[in-house]
Amino acid sequence: MKSDDVEKILDNELQKVRMSGKQCILKIVHGYGSKDKPGILKEVVRNWAYSNRKRLSAVIPGEEYDIFDEKTIRIRKEYGQISDPDLGSGNPGITLICIS
Repeated sequence: MKSDDVEKILDNELQKVRMSGKQCILKIVHGYGSKDKPGILKEVVRNWAYSNRKRLSAVIPGEEYDIFDEKTIRIRKEYGQISDPDLGSGNPGITLICIS
């Protein structure tokens, strides 16, 4: 996918959640690239999240998504203790975006 297309999808999903009036966590599976070349989608998603940080309640890179991470603790209290195999796995191929 082109980076503009990814950003449009993210903008649309953010708008849908905002219009629904619900709290939501989007788990974005973007991959992590390879040893030789970092993931383009990962970079696009995380740059988009940084650019939109004032509209989001939290952004948690998969590498930080752990029971000892302050943001993770906060969102799990706020959104619920959902069973998630990625929790604590240090998965660099995901990013969690929290919208409230």
